[in-house]
Amino acid sequence: MTANLPAGPRAPRPLQGAYMLFSPHRGVHAMRERYGRAYTVNVPFFGHAVVISERDHIKQLFAGGPDKVDNLEPNLGRILGRHSLFAMPTREHDPQRKLLIPPFHGKRLGVYESIIEEETLREIATWPTGTPFATAPSTMRITLNAILRAVFGADGEEFDELREILPEMTELGSRLAILPIPQTVWPWTRHERLRQRYCRVVDRLIDKATDLDGRNDILAMMLQSRYEDGSSVSREFIYDQLITLLAAGHETTANTLAWTVERLRRHPEILKSLVDEADADGKELREATILEVQRHRSVIDFVGRRVVADEFELGPWVIPKGHSVMVSIELIHTDPEVFPEPDRFDPYRFVGRKADLYTWIPYGGGNRRCLGAAFAQMEMNVVLRTLLREVTLLPTTEPDEKVHFRGIAYAPKDGALAQIRPRVAVPA
Repeated sequence: MTANLPAGPRAPRPLQGAYMLFSPHRGVHAMRERYGRAYTVNVPFFGHAVVISERDHIKQLFAGGPDKVDNLEPNLGRILGRHSLFAMPTREHDPQRKLLIPPFHGKRLGVYESIIEEETLREIATWPTGTPFATAPSTMRITLNAILRAVFGADGEEFDELREILPEMTELGSRLAILPIPQTVWPWTRHERLRQRYCRVVDRLIDKATDLDGRNDILAMMLQSRYEDGSSVSREFIYDQLITLLAAGHETTANTLAWTVERLRRHPEILKSLVDEADADGKELREATILEVQRHRSVIDFVGRRVVADEFELGPWVIPKGHSVMVSIELIHTDPEVFPEPDRFDPYRFVGRKADLYTWIPYGGGNRRCLGAAFAQMEMNVVLRTLLREVTLLPTTEPDEKVHFRGIAYAPKDGALAQIRPRVAVPA
């Protein structure tokens, strides 16, 4: 078949890349307005790529088997390591994924709720009353400490070192993931030194893990995991999977929680309803609010695949081998035909109904959907519930905070400024 691609800009690759880098949200909307719901770009890292934003096309892409479309390369594996789930082709990804599923599903999630609540209470206790402050650093600490405890099980000297290493390593990695610079120069060399320190800490934790009976942490489960032939996982596999969980498992969740604070302060009626619901031990509106924040303020922009067959039919298009297909999360989340009045923050659009996983896609989709999605949703639910019960979050009439691009994730530009006062106990 002859390739048949949607129209798109013809500017040189560096110019297209710069446009997408420095004007990401405005850029995809401008492209859709000019070329339609699908268009072709030519950008650094990904080369020729078809950007899609229609439900049927997204569903078709996510359903495409590994003989047609596979992992998008280069991907975050450059940052997280070649054994990371983000880096593996599907033939390696699926069996490795099976080893990591148990800690993130079903009753296992309940084990982590008390950890998350403890970390949230510890952080809230440091918040000033009556004075504006940025909550994003707090949400980063909560989610980092929670995922560290979930992964390694307890506190200690190694934890303190990881708390020092991981924030810089994550932030640096987020920026390096989108910069077309050689891996032999700074800041890549700085990132590599941080990674070597991280691996040495994990080595010490593995060496200390002599008695695994009764441990519920993820490291213990990985050390006990076996492939079908009975062999155990390598340390390199453990390094890469744990850094994937630690990095991906705290930054995006922390940014979503920061956006939640920013959104609720500007919607006092919703905030009041959430407080009343939390006091009554309800959760429906809170869960819907988290879904709506992820739609309304997406922290990740794209998810994609690489065509590995000679060609891949996608709707009316025929996409040749080697091209990427990128789903614009921003465009599908703001499509008025999918979400009426998309600019309106309205959690009630998710009350009483589940999110459609082909139009609500903060975690990607298909067989490569984020492994920790259920953990992240549970974590945000617990953090928000605890916040609503412990403090009064004061509304504001200040303009919306602008979107700040951190390299991979989008965060509130001012750090999700908040002002609180202690909750006043209601007489029985």
